[in-house]
Amino acid sequence: MKTQSFILSLLLCLLNIPQIQAYTERNLLQKSIASPDELKPLLILNQRWVPYPEYSDREGWKQLLKEHREALITQGEKALKHEWKVVKATDYLEFERSGNRAIMETPLGENNRALVQLFIAELAEGKGRFVDQLINGVFQACEMTSWSLSAHLNAQRSRRSLPDYKENIIDLTSGDMGSLLSWVYYYFHTTFDKINPAISERLAFELRKRILDPYMNEDRFWWMAVNYKPGKLVNNWNPWCNSNALQCFLLLENDPDKLAAAIHRSMVSVDKFLNYTHSDGACEEGPSYWGHAAGKLYDYLQLLSLGTGGKVSLFDQQIVRNMGEYIARSYVGNGWVVNFADASAKGGGEAPLIYRFGKAVNSDLMKSYAGYLNGKLSTEERNKEVLSWGRDIFRGLESFRFEEELNSVQTPFEVPSYSWYPETEFCYMASKGGLYFAAKGGYNNESHNHNDAGSFSLWLHTQPVIIDAGVGTYTRQTFSSERYSIWTMQGNYHNLPMINGVPQQFGSRFKATEVQFNPKKQTFSAQLATAYPEQAYVADWVRTYKLTKEALHITDNYRLTEVNDKNRINFMSWGEIDNSTPGKVKIKTGDAQVVLEYNKQTFDTEIETIPLSDPRLSTVWGAKIYRISLVAKQPTQSGTYTYIIKKL
Repeated sequence: MKTQSFILSLLLCLLNIPQIQAYTERNLLQKSIASPDELKPLLILNQRWVPYPEYSDREGWKQLLKEHREALITQGEKALKHEWKVVKATDYLEFERSGNRAIMETPLGENNRALVQLFIAELAEGKGRFVDQLINGVFQACEMTSWSLSAHLNAQRSRRSLPDYKENIIDLTSGDMGSLLSWVYYYFHTTFDKINPAISERLAFELRKRILDPYMNEDRFWWMAVNYKPGKLVNNWNPWCNSNALQCFLLLENDPDKLAAAIHRSMVSVDKFLNYTHSDGACEEGPSYWGHAAGKLYDYLQLLSLGTGGKVSLFDQQIVRNMGEYIARSYVGNGWVVNFADASAKGGGEAPLIYRFGKAVNSDLMKSYAGYLNGKLSTEERNKEVLSWGRDIFRGLESFRFEEELNSVQTPFEVPSYSWYPETEFCYMASKGGLYFAAKGGYNNESHNHNDAGSFSLWLHTQPVIIDAGVGTYTRQTFSSERYSIWTMQGNYHNLPMINGVPQQFGSRFKATEVQFNPKKQTFSAQLATAYPEQAYVADWVRTYKLTKEALHITDNYRLTEVNDKNRINFMSWGEIDNSTPGKVKIKTGDAQVVLEYNKQTFDTEIETIPLSDPRLSTVWGAKIYRISLVAKQPTQSGTYTYIIKKL
């Protein structure tokens, strides 16, 4: 494998860097443009920034959509038969009653999908055949009390899941719908006016009431971080919601003073996300959230660049490039990625988005990775991706705009031999023997947190053998005080010790410390005692990982202040498990086979089978996974445990 050393690791790889919660007052956007007055003369007004053909430009749409045009029209024809769904009051209430989100989200999602399909089909064909049904969808959306999800309506002053007609909440979905309907307005308001001016008038009214006015007048949306206090979370919601709001203003607002004020307000807000993010650029939410976090930051910055003719841009900033490259550096191979927190172990990201981001920040790593992902798709799979836009009009249109460039990428992609994120404390290493190792330090209050400071995963020939399970389907419990009653969130279902029978605990003060990485020796170590509560009675627990060509060596040096229970060392896995031989646990997943060796005089083994009925987990791991527990035979106050995971 080709060594592509991460620039920060050259400076910091041997330093002991304590984990602190990120927030650095960079304010990169505000430093580039200090005020709305400074921004105003840079704006391209009256939607002249839009880089796509006019509705009437039939040849332009043929050139943009190319071979996808007929498939998009065919898909739109199916949406002509769509029966617009009513999201009932009881659908919203179900979130409070049982925690079920899908019962409300499913009909809303079906309506939005039909809207997108009709929208792009009409742009592709241009004959007016889809306009009436598109109007039906627009009016159906305008008649809804809220565009927000039941799970997010606790932002209302009522704190309830039933929409309150007296206020409008901007969440991920209402923002998505706002940007979608803003594109509908931009392209079709003239066409609608020929049928009845009330259609466009109503749509513009609802967009202003639901998005433009709340965005400018409300400071209480947590994701805006208007009155940010250190220690508070700023996650993917910030660039996601801000990129949607920016689209709405760029497509609807033609008063230069109001547009400048709105865009500068968004810059102040997005600065809070950039301030919160570590300069190493890692996504603490894991690769599944990269497209919603760093990817949405790219969307926001690209829109900002388009709206100012390239005069406002952060694509030359190292932190932005680092954030982009995280997705390429988290790829293991064969569809598997390094996953922490709520991220899935499968899915390498969207090739078109990764390519555009890589082009913007001039990253050969990202562009070659995008070309690799794109090259793995058959023509049928590429068409399928094109047909599954979701609500994201901007990303879809941008993908068409850059498709030829992406298809021409020839540079081969090679997985970096190691990546080190010294502030986020993510460490990835690959051995020449086909082993790939990932571990994290961090703290137990990260975005989408699991109690997993010091945990690790291991792959052999890109096949997972020691795993991070991920997370199940989101319910009310997932983001509530009940979160850590869910087994996937708990430290005892990660690859970590239970000390004195006690797992890691949630909270910012529970963290890995004394984190060190040495790329030459291929070692990663951390003090884990600081991630456990007082009842664990642990003074020291230093875990060290050393990767060699043929094995991963793990050492736990520990010292307890009291001994109350047996220590348990947990390893999560899947596939076939054989612990019939004392001192060895064989693990076979596909063609990959390893053996976990331990001191049979020190430990007994227990194997727990965990059935997976949740499809979000079972589609990745199958019907079940396993927790392998090494249980200390004799509790001792101090000592050293060693375990080796070898190739077979």
